[in-house]
Amino acid sequence: MNTTVLCIASRESPLAMVQSEWTAAQLRSFHPGLDVSIIGMTTKGDQILDKPLAQIGGKGLFIKELEVAIEEGRADIAVHSMKDVPMVMPPGFALMTVGLREDIRDAFVSNRYESLDELPAGAVVGTSSLRRESQIRHFHPSLKIAPLRGNVNTRLRKLDDGEFDAVILAAAGLKRLGFGERIRNTLDTTRYIPAVAQGALGIEYADKRADVPQLLAPFANPVTKAMVDAERAFGRRLSASCDVPLGATATVNGNILSIAGFVATPDGACRIAAMQQGGLADADAIGTALAEQLLIDGADKVLESLLATAGRSLAPPSASR
Repeated sequence: MNTTVLCIASRESPLAMVQSEWTAAQLRSFHPGLDVSIIGMTTKGDQILDKPLAQIGGKGLFIKELEVAIEEGRADIAVHSMKDVPMVMPPGFALMTVGLREDIRDAFVSNRYESLDELPAGAVVGTSSLRRESQIRHFHPSLKIAPLRGNVNTRLRKLDDGEFDAVILAAAGLKRLGFGERIRNTLDTTRYIPAVAQGALGIEYADKRADVPQLLAPFANPVTKAMVDAERAFGRRLSASCDVPLGATATVNGNILSIAGFVATPDGACRIAAMQQGGLADADAIGTALAEQLLIDGADKVLESLLATAGRSLAPPSASR
């Protein structure tokens, strides 16, 4: 291995930096003598906080500047929350799922109430996610949903300032930042299906770099990779983006992978869900099969309506990289 210096491009949000610092520490442990540094960057997604992601370009806004740094040689890799990575990687880039997965669930955070079920009619719930909004509206139509942007610290401060009765955040992010004690409850994943690849980390790099996969090899975990691959295949087939309320969660028992997924309208009036399972080695195919099942069950009409509003079309399955 000739590589002796490695630079990580990271968003400057507290969560992104914690995740990048963890990755750097792991790399130094795997490869004694490797000089690992981190450059913090502010992305467009971090700068525009007064509009929902679906209105400003989606999750890709959180990673574009990091990819430019890799293209220009200012960084070697970028560390991402996998749920923030678009389903189709841009040409020239590769993505590796990292290590063990953190808690996949959504967390209920409130200073007054213990759970969504305890909230009174008209209570204000903050979330930045159409996926969460659609499911809350479906199961709790009496609640009021209000937009919530900003990093985790900012969102918690808005809750503490009384802007919301409760907020819904990813449990993984709260735990990684040391805010696990703020979690009053977690949402049941059989009803509130998490985002695709929630709780997983990924490392992006230029696919022409043959040395980087060798450096990242110790991170490999076949079970985590299979779960994430199945979920991302599901999302890819359904043209997942911030303007499509959908989610998927995979579990592994021995050599059997099971995946549950849903598609809904933003108002929660229509929610189509199903499950699929198969062999661990067929993760991509299982995720795609689940997506096809939902399309047969009526998700195609939901998606066509949503994508037409967004000026896009329902794409056929893309080959995974």
